[in-house]
Amino acid sequence: MTIEQQITQLLGLATRARKTISGEELVVKEIRSQKAKLVLLSSDASKNTAKKINDKCASFNVELHVFGDRHDLGHATGKEARVAIAIMDDGFAKKLSGLLNEFNRG
Repeated sequence: MTIEQQITQLLGLATRARKTISGEELVVKEIRSQKAKLVLLSSDASKNTAKKINDKCASFNVELHVFGDRHDLGHATGKEARVAIAIMDDGFAKKLSGLLNEFNRG
């Protein structure tokens, strides 16, 4: 199984466990309240959205990764296209972080 598939599967698991929040505004809210442990941004997010999420993650010290496009993220969470997803659980965030770092190195 590829790293990409592992990330997608883990995202699906986290979503079924109700440990993800998606949608730009909700994700920003969770970053602000410091409940978001890790944020995923689609590679095709608009410049404004990307900047907003980037800035928020930087100022609240939340790990941010760009992964897949909006359809990949939507598919992984079993929803329509998604541009931003926040992981709300330390365990999932740690595991995803490891996989994403590995994926981005490759």
